[in-house]
Parts: sequence; C-alpha cells; structure tokens
Amino acid sequence: MTRPEHERRLALQAMTRRHFLGTFSTGVGAAALATFLGAERVFAGTGTGATGTGTAGGSLGAAADPLLPRAPHFAPRAKRVIFLHMAGAPSQLELFDYKPELQRLNGQLCPESLLEGKRFAFIKGVPKMLGPQATFRRRGQSGAWISDHLPHLAEVADEITFLKAMHSDQFNHAPAQLLMHTGSPRLGRPSMGSWAVYGLGTENRNLPGFVVLLSGANQPDAGASVYGSGFLPTIYQGVQCRSEGDPVLFLSDPEGVDREERARTIEAIARINREHHAEVGDPEILTRIAQYELAFRMQMEVPDAMNLAEEPEWVHAMYGTEPGKTSFANNSLLARRLVERGVRFVNLFHWGWDSHGAGASEALNVGFLDRCRETDRAAAALIADLKQRGLLDETLVVWGGEFGRTPMLENRSGQDNPFVGRDHHNECYTMWMAGGGVKRGFTWGETDEIGYQAVSGRVHVHDLQATILHLLGFDHERLVFPFQGRNFRLTDVSGRVVREILA
Repeated sequence: MTRPEHERRLALQAMTRRHFLGTFSTGVGAAALATFLGAERVFAGTGTGATGTGTAGGSLGAAADPLLPRAPHFAPRAKRVIFLHMAGAPSQLELFDYKPELQRLNGQLCPESLLEGKRFAFIKGVPKMLGPQATFRRRGQSGAWISDHLPHLAEVADEITFLKAMHSDQFNHAPAQLLMHTGSPRLGRPSMGSWAVYGLGTENRNLPGFVVLLSGANQPDAGASVYGSGFLPTIYQGVQCRSEGDPVLFLSDPEGVDREERARTIEAIARINREHHAEVGDPEILTRIAQYELAFRMQMEVPDAMNLAEEPEWVHAMYGTEPGKTSFANNSLLARRLVERGVRFVNLFHWGWDSHGAGASEALNVGFLDRCRETDRAAAALIADLKQRGLLDETLVVWGGEFGRTPMLENRSGQDNPFVGRDHHNECYTMWMAGGGVKRGFTWGETDEIGYQAVSGRVHVHDLQATILHLLGFDHERLVFPFQGRNFRLTDVSGRVVREILA
C-alpha cells in the first residue's frame, strides 16, 4: 500500500459518524432545497405579490417563501376549494339516488347472486332488502331527485352537479377517507389541500393557505392524517381552526408578553434556524422559519376572520349559526369568510354519518335524520351566499363521504331491532359539486334499479381528484413532488378528468 493510500485510509477511519451524516445531509439538503424552492417544479410559476403585509422580521426572503402565489399549468376555473366531507359515509339511497324498485323489494331476502364474491364490513348470511327510508321529489328546473331530508339543499338544486356513480377501492372508514383526501389508503401521503397550496401558494400571507374545520362528536376516523402534508414540507399541512374558544390553540401571546417582545423572539428563533440551515442545508428548516412567521402574522388576522359576531343577523338566520359554539353551520359560515380572505382550500369534516342501525345514533330513522338537520341549511346557505357575493364561479364546493351504503338491511341486533341501517358500500355512491367551473343543474352517472352497481358514468376517487386539480388549473400528472427516488402525485398512477361535468 502506498503512503498516500495509507494516509487516506487513516483519514476515513478517523471520520466520525456525526461528521459523515452532517456533510452527507448538506448535499442531500441542497438537492432537496432546489426542489423545495421550485427549481425542479414541473410547472412554471411566478409570484405576483401577496395580500398580507409585514413579517416578524422578513427572515425567509421572497425567493425562499414557500407560500408566494404561483401560476398553475393553465388558466384555472376555480381559485379556491371548500370540501364538505360527511365522515362516516351518508346513505345515497336516502338522499339522492331514488330507487322505486328497491321500495318494491323491501323486506325480501337479497338474491344470493348479489352476494357472490362480495365482501361487506358487517353483513353476514343473507340479508333482507331495504327500501328507501325517505320521500323523494324532483327539484328545480333540472329535475334532480333530492329527498325531503334535505329541503334547503333542494332549493339550490339547479346550482349543483351530482355524481351518481362514484366508487372507491376501500370499504372501511379510515382507509377510504385517506384515499379520498390523500390518494392512498395508507398513511404518509400529502392531502389534497396540501397539494393545492404547494401548487398555488396563498393569496393572503397572514392566513394559512389550507384550513380545517371539524364538527360532530369526533374527528375523522383517519385522524389528522387526512389533512396532513405527508412528504411535502409541513408549511403546506392543514391548520385546524375552531369555531369555539380561541380559533387556533396557543395563538395568543402568553400573559406578560407583548407583540413587540414576541416579534423579537420570533426573529431570534429565525436567526438560529438560518444558522442551522447554513450548516446542514435541511429544507425543512426553511419551512420552520416560514411557520413561525406565519403564526406571528396570524395573530392579527385570524381573530378577525373567525369572528362570526361581525355578521348581520340575516346571515346567521340564513346559515342557522350560533356564534361561540362548535357546529357545521358555524364552520360553513367560517369557510365563506376564509375563502373571501384568500384561503385556498378549506376542509369541513362533519362526523357521525355511519348508519349501521346498531343503535339510535347510527340509525337511518334517528341519528341520520339529525345529521341531515345539522348540515342541510348551512350547506345550501353556503352555495347561495357565495353566489350572491360573486364568489361561487371561482369557488368549487364539493360534498360527499368516503363511500356509500348497501341497498340491503344491516341488522346486527336481531329481527326486532327498531333501528334501521345499511352496511358500507364502495361500488357506487353519490357526491355533488357546485360552482368553480362545473355545470349547473346537471347529473352524471347512473346506478342500477336498486342502487347496487353503476351502469354508466363511473367516477373513481382518483378521477374526482384529477378533476378538482384540473379546475384549479393543474394537469394532475404533472403536479408532482420527488420523494424516495420517484415523482409522486395526488392521483398516484391513475385518474382522468371528468370532462363531462365541466361547464
């Protein structure tokens, strides 16, 4: 062995693990940083300024600001999205998919041909057929079928596009909710709202680009993962706001700390983070700086944006709101206030739609009716309010659950059970969309005579996602993020734009 080779080996042996990881992460971090700042984005976007003014010290710099507005691939039809998710999967057969033949078959044993090769979450043996537990009417000039459970939504039927043949790969709640919002039934992928803000930035730098509002007795079954940022920088994750108490936890200054002192604190933290970034090059450090500065700016604007007391009485009557409480109605009004202030994506989750019939709270003849009453007025008011303010054409409103319900009765409690319910069904269900570039008073897709299978116009969850991104101005195959050696996208490796519903 020559002397230079011997000296090189001794030098390598002396290199510590910490030193290796530090120098290695700098190289990897620099490559990731280029992606994070847009150097490898597959769309060309240039910032056009932002609504918000001022920071806690301007620490991040315009070139590295991950929330600056950016142009999408092509001219968008929608600038923002409000997604109303009815967690638990509402029954389409009691709301939108009218089936007289199913009423005729009510109480009869299900033909075994419908059960062969099928998997259900809870149905065992041969169940009975269950007719519609609602009265249906044709609504508006479009003649859309909507049940009497949703009398207020019926009044805005001509603003809505119904997707009658949605289908999903999943029939359990958490995986199906993850698939709906992240494109995958497994944990770790970015949510749709995160993708939207990653692609578009924000119109108001004093508010989060992606806001989440929760109502009902629980969180979504999949938890916060349905609005997380996955492998995207965490600045793009959904920020949960509340309609009761402080709008964001820990947003207020601690007792004895004024705003000037808080600004100096944020600047000191940013200075340490900048030094750390210069040392290791980890792009997540830039996200950390951006999050601190956003939180500082939010202290000024969030309380105003979330103050429902500012609204006139006629607006509260329209939505059915009660300021100071947690409710779907309050959250719907908050969603309107947020999008008119430049928030890109608002997710409303209302829990409690799982109607198995095992008890009153999850029965089609009890709890399901409560969920309809809790949401009907506010959902209709949101559409009407956006329209009267000139916001509906540029705001896409989406309503739906993670899957649908079976045309068969689920009766785990025995034949004398007074509560009526249906099992999970992922083969076909109904969702609706309004505003933001979709047709008005239109229905796409059809199911068979008992609402068991789609017969035309099938729309997969990935198709829905591709369509939402298209309306925001993105080719869903080109909005990607490099991770673990390949480009990932919201729609995974599938999805088509449902052009039939575009205005």
